[in-house]
Amino acid sequence: MRLQAAPLVATAEAPIPEGMRAFWHEGADGARLRAAIAPSDGPARGGVVLSPGRTEPIEKYFEVVGELQARGFWVLAHDWRGQGLSHRMLPDRLKGHAVDRGDFLGDFRRLLDWAEPELPKPWISLGHSMGGALVPMALAAGERRLSGAFLSAPMMGLAAARRLPLPAARLIAGGMVRAGRAEAYVYEGHDAMLGPFDSNILTHDQGRYERYRAQLRACPDLALGGVTWGWLAFAMECAAELARPAAARAADLPLTVVCAGEEHLVLNAPARRYAERARQGRYVEIAGAYHEVLMETDARRALVWREFDALTERALRGG
Repeated sequence: MRLQAAPLVATAEAPIPEGMRAFWHEGADGARLRAAIAPSDGPARGGVVLSPGRTEPIEKYFEVVGELQARGFWVLAHDWRGQGLSHRMLPDRLKGHAVDRGDFLGDFRRLLDWAEPELPKPWISLGHSMGGALVPMALAAGERRLSGAFLSAPMMGLAAARRLPLPAARLIAGGMVRAGRAEAYVYEGHDAMLGPFDSNILTHDQGRYERYRAQLRACPDLALGGVTWGWLAFAMECAAELARPAAARAADLPLTVVCAGEEHLVLNAPARRYAERARQGRYVEIAGAYHEVLMETDARRALVWREFDALTERALRGG
């Protein structure tokens, strides 16, 4: 299918992976969304659908894409609606907003529809944080084209709501939406650009942290700021859906959940429960790692890749 070409942002620290091309595709409601596809280095073993976390554009995963290509996979990466260079839902493009989880799931379904003739099978999903929650949501909604799922620090609960039971957090966020505050920031004045490395809770690897800061400086349109009450309500609804035992049982495929031992952004306990309930689930924590386990130090990343390789072997042999 012929689609309009979209840009990719290259920097000295993060060149565009070999053969990668970006394109615009149409979301569930006609939203203009960006995705990119890259071929494997050699004979294809299958395809990986790479779904980033909140705030993360395709460019942040260039290194990961290259590592997947070297493993013999084609890679389809995408910007979720509301971030990267995809359609932003509010006039203030820095507001991290969401209206309905169905929008995201519809976008994901349409992306896989496009991929049918383009991306070699079997397909493995690699989802991080918000992406690591939306992929299981798609499985619970009946998506059956994936042969394996690797979830990195999935957003199945927010650390910011640690002191509140999930029903109470949902009630507060939903109440703010019903009060007409859906598009308002939860916290005003959130800086869209990353702060100094020493104060970060994302990674212990300064080189990778600074590489992403350089990408944001090269293209400020990639940046995203704090969340709205609408986004928080969406996140709480995702957490509630994935807490249902039926959601995990719907994930009847080889599945690995990898969480960070020093996690400050999402909750590990719901992710562990999800993995334990899934019929073919496995749960692992990377000791000493911050939230972005795929952007961590080489030694910690090696443990993550070991789990990914084991998951793909399970998926490629059918379980």
